[in-house]
Amino acid sequence: MQRLEHMQHLDKHLVDELAHVARESVRAELREQTRGQRRKAALYAGSGAAALYAGAAVALAVGLALDLVLPGWAAALVTAVILAAVAFALRTVARPNTPGAAATGVTGGTKATGSAAVPPVPSTPPTVGTDHTRGDG
Repeated sequence: MQRLEHMQHLDKHLVDELAHVARESVRAELREQTRGQRRKAALYAGSGAAALYAGAAVALAVGLALDLVLPGWAAALVTAVILAAVAFALRTVARPNTPGAAATGVTGGTKATGSAAVPPVPSTPPTVGTDHTRGDG
């Protein structure tokens, strides 16, 4: 009987040791993956900051070029309108489809923009004749 209790104690100890080794192995693997992802995120952040400054330099160059032919305020206004149009186009491309939109993104022959304010276009024009919706016959 004492030998059986001793074996159970050894089994429990072995299971605890294996669980500990498995936890440590998983922790080490997660640490390694996290370290790589952290480095990649830092590189993306640096890339985004550099792109932001590059975009600002391009906007400044456009404004200065327009300033040669327009007054300063008009050049700044034209540059702002160009940047707003680019921002709007990028937002429109990045916006996900609306929940009821078709999977292809085409509704009624026009590209879906994600706006619910535009009604769908019927595929056939209405026919001229008696209006059955009013009940006059």
